[in-house]
Formats: sequence, C-alpha cells, structure tokens
Amino acid sequence: MLYYLFDYLEQHYHLAGAGLFRYITFRSALAFVFALFIATFFGKRIINKLRSLQIGETVRDLGLDGQKEKSGTPTMGGIIIILATLVPVLLLTQLDNVYIILLIITTVWMGTIGFIDDYLKIHKKNKDGLKGRFKIVGQVGLGLIVGLVLYFNPNVTIKEEIHNQKIEISQNHNPAQYFGDAEKSTKTTIPFLKDNEFDYADLISWMGDDYQDYAWIPFLLIVIFIITAVSNGANLTDGIDGLAAGTSAIIVGTLAVFAWVSGNLVFANYLNVMFIPNSGEMTIFISAFAGGLIGFLWYNTFPAQVFMGDTGSLTIGGIIAVIAFAVRKEMLIPMLAGVFLIEVVSVMLQVSYFKYTKKKHGEGRRIFLMSPLHHHYQKKGIHESKIVVRFWIIGIMLAVLTIITLKVR
Repeated sequence: MLYYLFDYLEQHYHLAGAGLFRYITFRSALAFVFALFIATFFGKRIINKLRSLQIGETVRDLGLDGQKEKSGTPTMGGIIIILATLVPVLLLTQLDNVYIILLIITTVWMGTIGFIDDYLKIHKKNKDGLKGRFKIVGQVGLGLIVGLVLYFNPNVTIKEEIHNQKIEISQNHNPAQYFGDAEKSTKTTIPFLKDNEFDYADLISWMGDDYQDYAWIPFLLIVIFIITAVSNGANLTDGIDGLAAGTSAIIVGTLAVFAWVSGNLVFANYLNVMFIPNSGEMTIFISAFAGGLIGFLWYNTFPAQVFMGDTGSLTIGGIIAVIAFAVRKEMLIPMLAGVFLIEVVSVMLQVSYFKYTKKKHGEGRRIFLMSPLHHHYQKKGIHESKIVVRFWIIGIMLAVLTIITLKVR
C-alpha cells in the first residue's frame, strides 16, 4: 500500500525521497526492520494473550532433561511470525505481483492448517491434533495451487540469453538487449553442472511429439512432493528451543540472495543464472519473513517463552518450498535445507529399522537413542542450547555452499 502511495506522490507531486520506494533493496531493508519490530514489540503482548487464554503446550514425557519444565509454555506462537511477515508485505510490496500473491496465499493456507492442528491439540485435548491425512490433503491442495499458478499464469516467465557474452556494466549499456522475450518454461536449475538447466518436460519426452503439452503433470507432482516434504521437515525440526526458527532464518536469508539475483538482469547475466522477471519483488517478502523469524527467536531461544506450534512450522516449510520453486532453485533444497533433511531421514531410518528388526527378530531395535536427530543428542546428555547452536553452524555452512553454486559449475 505504501509502495503505491509513494509511487503516486513521486509521479504527481515529485515528493523528495518518494523515489526510494522504487528500489527493492530499500523496501527489503525497511520490511526486515518493520517485521523485526512487530515480532519483538507485539510478540510479548501476543505471548501474554496466549497465556491468559491458557493456550499452553502439553508435553509428553519422553525422558528428556528439562522437558517437564516446558509444560504449559504458550504455543501457537507462529501467529507472531505470520503477523510480522504479512503486515510489512501488505505495506511495502507490489500486491499485484504474482509471486507475492502466491506467497501470501501460502502463508495464510499453511498457517490455517497449522492453527487448526494446534487448536485441536489444546482445546479438544486431542494430543494427535489434526489427523495426518487431513494435513496431507491441505499440503497437496497448496501444491496444486502453486503448481498450476507457476505453470499456467502468463506472468510467470523466464528470459533466455541470446548472446553468449557478459554485460559490461556502464551507463550506456542496456542489459535487456542480451535477453530474448519473456517465455513460459518448465526449466529449473541443477547445481554444480556446467549446463545446469533441466526441463521437467523432458521427463515425459517418451510420450511423442506433443509431449510438452503434458509437462504440467510431472511438474505438478514434483511441486506437491517438495512442498509436503519441506513443510513436514520444518515440523519435525521444531522440537527444541530455537532450532526451527534459527535454521529457517538462515535458509530464507539465502533464498533472498537467489531471489534478488534472479530478478536482476545484470547479475543474472554475470552469474549465468536464470533471469526471472518480477521475481526480485520476493526479496521484500523474504526480508519480512526473516525479520519475523529473528524477532520470534527473541522469545523462542532457551528457555523458550513461546513455541511456534504447527501454526509456525508448517507455514515456514511451505513458504521455503514455494520460494525455492519461484526462483527455480528447488533442486538446491536438499543442500540448503539439509538440517530439515537429516531430521526427516533420521525419523525414516528409525521407524524403518525398528519395524524391520521387530519382524525379523521379534524385538524392535533402534539406530538412534531417539528420533528426530536432535533428541538423540539430548539423550546423550548434550544441552539443547549447544545442540541448537551446532545445528545453526551446520545450517550456515550449507547456506554458504548453496550460494557458492551460483559460480561453481
């Protein structure tokens, strides 16, 4: 809203300073600060309200140190992250941008699913919350919306280079001359390869000459799978104070770099990455999201004053997956969101091995002392603060490696 206001003031009244709102970097910085302020200033008030409504976490006894003390801690704190993200986004972004619309839908959609899940756990005294199949239906529903919009919307395009040479940055150069017209495409990026573009349509090239007409089928299935996987990964990672929020802040900070580069003609050409028109606007959303996560972390670090609940964790995973698809870097998710991945894999290995050994030996055996992986280290007697910081360090290393893929071929 403010974007349109200042754009109007600049065009009609030539208001000094109003032109700053044309710059993505300025609005991104403003969005981050604004979101951080909302999360820290209003966060305490939201926590007190949750406490007065007796919206507290019911903690199952898993034999972990400090676990009983967490019982009754306000949950549904994901509301803080959602509020801190959406307010700056509504004020500072171009609301007619297809990527911004898609991210707002994702935030509200996944936040609603998580909210229902938390509500059932707390008010209905149902420890399992929303049944797993209903969560999956919700995640698949979002995947269908995102996949169909990214595939069919005419404003979701890429531009290919038409000259195999780099842009020399100067006042007399027009970077646009090095790129062709905007076109619809199902191409994505594969890291570390010199010829690093892959078209999802190639997966069904065996169907005949008109196979590209059906490229939306594999694309849609992959979108659904990754959105479901990442949102569940974020959900599993939210097990100890500050782990999910801190790890997610590192991930989205990295995605902000990709969104800004992908939406900038000069840097897209220089770094030889896919140029995606209008994608730079997502940098503002991501900055607000990062500010909300860090502001939430103020209250979520050990000992946590609030938990994000599924309201936060499912929303976080959904947003990360959608941004990755929008900037066509979803193939980097296993690396960038490596902490989420190892948490999911640890659960899968534990459950599979337990079932296998129970069938073979009559007694279930375990690979880890407990899963997800962070609980394994808690069982080994490592304090949760140390576990969280070490996971953050791993997340930072993975983020750096992900950014390096911009140049490493």
